[in-house]
Amino acid sequence: MAELSATLEEGSVRLEPLQKRHVEPLRAACAEDQEIWEIYPINMLGDDFDKAMAAFHDLKSWVQFAVINTETNKVVGMSNYINPDQHGVLEIGGTYIAPSVRGSGFNDIMKKLMIDHAFANGFTKIEFRVDGRNKRSQAAVLKLGAKHEGTLRKNRITWTGYVRDTCVFGLLKEEWNG
Repeated sequence: MAELSATLEEGSVRLEPLQKRHVEPLRAACAEDQEIWEIYPINMLGDDFDKAMAAFHDLKSWVQFAVINTETNKVVGMSNYINPDQHGVLEIGGTYIAPSVRGSGFNDIMKKLMIDHAFANGFTKIEFRVDGRNKRSQAAVLKLGAKHEGTLRKNRITWTGYVRDTCVFGLLKEEWNG
């Protein structure tokens, strides 16, 4: 499989491989929605942001992106390819986008760029794993054409101590309409 780390761009959306220069702007973007972190496995606020970034840096099985709004040239979030394997499967996850770009089609473009890039690089299946409480993300994944493959019940403890259910969605290359 080819190298997944690349700059991807369409319209107002640009994904750049996450670098040090993105860290402080990403911290600011993450702080724009204090409440959303309750449904994430990790916290990206305050001192926890630094711990999370250090942990991300150590994850060799993640391909990390800073998400940039090209209209403002501001970092507005992050997303990742997670655990790409030799059998052609990877997950897209760990995604956050700031409230300023939600509901604008920004997430759709971002996900389409990532999906197109993964399939163009030999992957045949993309998975999405979403907290059972996160109805907005579940709807967004279904809108992309992914199928709900099942729910892993009480399989992950979040940073708040909540034991979440994880909804697993899959998108096969032959199902993708881009």
